[in-house]
Amino acid sequence: MLLNLDTESNKKLAVWGIAIVCLGSIGLRFWGLGRFNVFVFDEFYYAKFANNYLTNTKFFNSHPPLSQYLIAIGIWIGDRLPIGQDTTNTLTGSLHSTFSYRWMNALFGSFIPPIVAALAYQLSYRMSYAFLAALFISLDGLFLIESRYALNNIYLVFFGLLGQLLVVIASKTTQDRRLLLVGAGISFGASAACKWNGLWFLLGIYALLVIAKLWQIIRSERQSSIITNSILDRFATIGIIEIVICLVVTPIAIYSLLWIPHLIQNPTPNFIDVQLWILNYHEKVGNGAKIHPYCANWYTWPLLMRPLAYYFKQYKPDYYYDVHAMGNPLLWWFALVAIFGSIWLIIKGFTVKPIRELNIDRLNVPLFIVVNYAANLLPWVKVTRCLYIYHYMGAVLFAIMGLAWLVDLGLRSSSKFWQAAGLTTIFSIAASFVFWLPIYLGLSIEKSDLALRLWNFWIFNWI
Repeated sequence: MLLNLDTESNKKLAVWGIAIVCLGSIGLRFWGLGRFNVFVFDEFYYAKFANNYLTNTKFFNSHPPLSQYLIAIGIWIGDRLPIGQDTTNTLTGSLHSTFSYRWMNALFGSFIPPIVAALAYQLSYRMSYAFLAALFISLDGLFLIESRYALNNIYLVFFGLLGQLLVVIASKTTQDRRLLLVGAGISFGASAACKWNGLWFLLGIYALLVIAKLWQIIRSERQSSIITNSILDRFATIGIIEIVICLVVTPIAIYSLLWIPHLIQNPTPNFIDVQLWILNYHEKVGNGAKIHPYCANWYTWPLLMRPLAYYFKQYKPDYYYDVHAMGNPLLWWFALVAIFGSIWLIIKGFTVKPIRELNIDRLNVPLFIVVNYAANLLPWVKVTRCLYIYHYMGAVLFAIMGLAWLVDLGLRSSSKFWQAAGLTTIFSIAASFVFWLPIYLGLSIEKSDLALRLWNFWIFNWI
């Protein structure tokens, strides 16, 4: 073992590490938010729609309204702050600072690493794993970019992830369980009220609950009397009535209630019709380069085959500002390997014979990771409309957590090889993040340096 990671002193060190990671994430998300005094990518829609709520302007949106409510709140507060007023424009239809319609995204994006750390700890009780999970998600470029502009994906991830954390905590206790589950239902409803694919986080929980009930059935009577820390055993204690009320009725109710402000301002179409309009809109969106030059099929996302340009401007000969929505390449590729590694661990675990000898506790993390990765990726397989790399955010989040788990196992190993592999993975991911940071933050970059960072474009002959 590289070091005794379970001592009290090292647990405190991990806590400090998580705090530093979170502070660093906050700094990167809030730094220079006022840069680019123009709309970046879909700010053209979301910042405008948010301002429409403030000016009582009627409009139709192809997504549910919660993220625009939050951006609108950010605009209202931001216009009254003594900071961030150096760059203003009227692109939304009113005079606002760029900071005002971006800072709420930065705030919610800053919460992602600590929530990931909390979820990792609740699954494993390992502070070292919690630290690595927070570190890795903070070193991802796509999550950083989505946190710096008035877009809606970071909100659905925040609420979906929070809902999952509350369910995991609720499964461990009978005290306040229903309150925690109601909170989870509210979060899942809020995630869907940002975008419908926020429901994939709830789908992952449903899948785990079904697996847990099946696991409870196939266990022997002798085993059923054994109390374990298995996530399956814990999820199996959640009752059907609790599931229906807290994780079915509550999300539906919250999703519906969150439409009320929009419908008061935009009474036509009504609640049912607007859902049908949204569905019809997305069904009519085609696919391919003729529809949008950055359409990317689901199977291209893990390999970063089609990153998405959010902003591009040449400001002097051979120098550019470029913001490219792409993940940290080494992080994403290693994370994909980690998914296959987690699947292998699960298969190896469940092929133990007899099954009563299986130590299911050891499969908590890989099982949770693989089920939620599949729940956030597989629904896209049948979608025929144009998709983009940011639709992978929900799935890659769990792949990154899976990578953190395997690296933690390596650091805890007695093998020098696996310890070295773990450390090499950490430092290479950090170096990869620094290398691609200029196109995450939109820093000034010379043409040859930009081409070096967008090598995958040249390989696939897409520009």
